[in-house]
Amino acid sequence: MVVIIKVAIAMVALALEIMSVLLILVPMPVPSHGLDVDELRNLTAAGIRGTIAAGAGCLLVFGDSSVDPGNNNHLATSTKSNFPPYGLDFTNRRPTGRFSNGMLTTDFIARFLWGNESIEMLAFLDPNLKEADLPNGVSFASAGSGYDELTANLSSVLSMSRQLEYFLHYKLQLRRFVGNKKAEEIIDNALFVISLGSNDLLQNYFIEPDRQKQYTLPRYQDFLVTSMARTIRELHRQGAKRLVVVGLPPLGCMPFIRTISIANGSQCAESFNEAAYSFNSKIQRKLSTIAASLNLKTLYADVYAVMHRAIHNPADYGFTETLKGCCGSGTYEYGETCRGLSACADRSKYVFWDAIHPSESMYKILADEILKSVTQDFFL
Repeated sequence: MVVIIKVAIAMVALALEIMSVLLILVPMPVPSHGLDVDELRNLTAAGIRGTIAAGAGCLLVFGDSSVDPGNNNHLATSTKSNFPPYGLDFTNRRPTGRFSNGMLTTDFIARFLWGNESIEMLAFLDPNLKEADLPNGVSFASAGSGYDELTANLSSVLSMSRQLEYFLHYKLQLRRFVGNKKAEEIIDNALFVISLGSNDLLQNYFIEPDRQKQYTLPRYQDFLVTSMARTIRELHRQGAKRLVVVGLPPLGCMPFIRTISIANGSQCAESFNEAAYSFNSKIQRKLSTIAASLNLKTLYADVYAVMHRAIHNPADYGFTETLKGCCGSGTYEYGETCRGLSACADRSKYVFWDAIHPSESMYKILADEILKSVTQDFFL
């Protein structure tokens, strides 16, 4: 989630425009009858486990730093995290390229799907990726990417169109390994995940001038939602049957954004939260329409609500620190500016790992909440 200090300059100018977005906000629906994680894990063979045994253990991920397990390690970009203290709580204290002290939400979901607590999500560009790994799925995500192609270009990372191209390469490799029929079965039963949008708003709209000159904030959000819909239709055309779309977090509560806001880090920057909230509302409405038209099983992951609750009621989630991250001072460091710095002693008490990205503990909570919102027929 690439952010530059210039955000501060844009805040005042955008405040009135963002407030206008609130006039069109709709309430965020809450899943009506989700299952407890323990209940999910105990479903019979006729339910989720039975479906997974038939091939639904494949997880295919598209997005940005929230779900990139290390693809950017193999790109000519400065948007990387394959150095300490990143990975401090990962296996063997290994910095993998994840923007976290440990695992990401998709790692936890993968472990549930695969029924293996020692396995990890693999990056498609990892040269160590083996054919035997392909049926389990991979991540095509690239830190710094977005729904807008320009967003990825700004950081020289994988755009969504490029991630989709790599998905086609993945399908070809999968067919060569397991055969056409089995490959089709794996894709048909796979779970697809899309997690994007933060970079589009934080960098490509609030910072860079081009999109602000072309669009008002509501119009730019509509542009992003149209891009999302196009991506979903292409994934469906390529075989996607089950899809999770992850909404934006409360952007204004990121330590970096708190630091540069006039609140001097003591409060969330509500104008940024409002922009994220309104965008999430538009995502949900479009996702509902697309799901109906394509006969696609979809799930909206409301990470905004979960993180907002954790930040404002930290004791309920076992946290004690919500204002800053764990790397360095925790107020502005992320990515390259976090390189080689010391980290807090107890990362499990922090909502944020660096000044932008959640900690492994927060990612675990998000994964559990997503799994709790899954209904029994989603995997059938």
